[in-house]
Amino acid sequence: MSITYYAISSGTVSGFSPKSVPFAIHSIPKRQFLNPNPFSRFGFSPSLQGTSIEFRVAISKERRSLPLVVRSDRPQNEDLPKQYTRREKKPFPVPIVDLRRAARERVKNNKDKPKRPLPPPKNGMVVKSLVPLAYKVYNARIRLINNLHRLMKVVRVNACGWCNEIHVGPYGHPFKSCKGPNASQRKGLHEWTNSVIEDVIVPLEAYHLYDRLGKRIRHDERFSIPRVPAVVELCIQGGVEIPEFPTKRRRKPIIRIGKSEFVDADETELPDPEPQPPPVPLLTELPVSEITPPSSEEETVSLAEETLQAWEEMRAGAKKLMRLYRVRVCGYCPEVHVGPTGHKAQNCGAFKHQQRNGQHGWQSAVLDDLIPPRYVWHVPDVNGPPLQRELRSFYGQAPAVVEICAQAGAVVPEHYRATMRLEVGIPSSVKEAEMVV
Repeated sequence: MSITYYAISSGTVSGFSPKSVPFAIHSIPKRQFLNPNPFSRFGFSPSLQGTSIEFRVAISKERRSLPLVVRSDRPQNEDLPKQYTRREKKPFPVPIVDLRRAARERVKNNKDKPKRPLPPPKNGMVVKSLVPLAYKVYNARIRLINNLHRLMKVVRVNACGWCNEIHVGPYGHPFKSCKGPNASQRKGLHEWTNSVIEDVIVPLEAYHLYDRLGKRIRHDERFSIPRVPAVVELCIQGGVEIPEFPTKRRRKPIIRIGKSEFVDADETELPDPEPQPPPVPLLTELPVSEITPPSSEEETVSLAEETLQAWEEMRAGAKKLMRLYRVRVCGYCPEVHVGPTGHKAQNCGAFKHQQRNGQHGWQSAVLDDLIPPRYVWHVPDVNGPPLQRELRSFYGQAPAVVEICAQAGAVVPEHYRATMRLEVGIPSSVKEAEMVV
C-alpha cells in the first residue's frame, strides 16, 4: 500500500488560513501517520488494503473546497467472461496470425542447426517433476466432490426443471432467463426443483488413451474406447496410476523417423520395472450411505474452507499440467480431448456440423474448457430479502462452488470479489435505484 499525504501550512499559500476552510487541519499529530488502518478515518472498507491509493487536496481562492481523489489498482466490479452462443465459434487462445508468425520465426532460427532431442512428454516419457502435482489434482477433485455432497445438505441449491441453470439460496431467483422448452409460455420464468452434484460440477468426459502418442481414435472406435472425466484423464497422462485405466509408460524416448512417424526404443535390455508405491494414497468417492451433513456451524465453516481450497488446488494444478500435456477443445461444442491431437469421431452436433461432416474443429483449450465453472447469481444476504428483478444490474455472479462455500461461511478469495461485486452498494428499493447516476 502506497499513500501520499500532502501537508499544507498556512504560510505557504497566500490567502489561506485555517478559518477560511471549514475543516482545515491545524496540526497533524505523529500518531496519525503511524495509524495501521488509515482508511478507517475516511469511512473506507478494509478491503481497500493492498491497493495503491493516492490522496490529493486541491485548494483555490475562488472555490474553497478540499476534493478527495481515490485511485485503486483493483477494479471494483468486473463482468463475467463472454458466453458464446451456439452460432458463434470460440476464439483461439492465441490469434492464428501470431501462431503463424511464431512458426516462421521458429523455422528461421532453427535453420542449419542440428535437431534437438524432444523433451518430455513429447518424447513419450512422463514429466517426473509433475507426477506429485498430478496426484494432488486427482485427490483435490475427489475431496471437492465429497465435501460438496455434505455441504449441499445444509446449503440449498435449486435447479431449473427445463434448462441447465441453477441458483444457490433458499429459493430460486426471479429473473426471466429460462431458455428451455415452452419458455415462451412461462414468459422465461424458471421452475425450480432439487439439484444434484452434476448440476454444480459439469460432468465433462474425454476418451481414455492407452498411448497418448498412438494413432488417433477413428469414428468406428468411438464406442469401444472408455470415457473418463477430463480432469482424471489429464492426471493419468501426468503420471497417476489407476488400475481400471491402464496406460503405456515408456522408459526410453521414442525415435522419430518422420514428421508424424516414430518407433519405440528397444527396452529389452532394461530390467523389469518394479512396482512403486504412489507418492500419496489415492482418495475415493464416498458412497451415498456415508454422506452426512456437518453437525455444527463451526464444522460447516471448516468444511466450506476445505472445499474452496480443494477447488483452487484443482484448478491451479490442472493449469500447470496443461502447459506441458496438451488439451484440445472443439471450437463449436464442449467436446474435450486430452492429447496432442484430437480424435476423428464424427459426433459434433453444433452449428453447421453438416458442412464439417460431424468433424470437430480442434483448437488449444484453456482452463475453463477443461473445468467449466457454472456461474450463479451471488446472494448478498441469505437471511435478507430475496433478489429483486429490477435490481439485476447491481448483483454479481460467481462459480457455483464459490457461492456455496461463501454461503456456508468461507472467506471469498480476492480474485472473485470483483465479479461478485462485493464492493458495490445495492439499493434498498427500486426508487433508490432510479436515483443512481
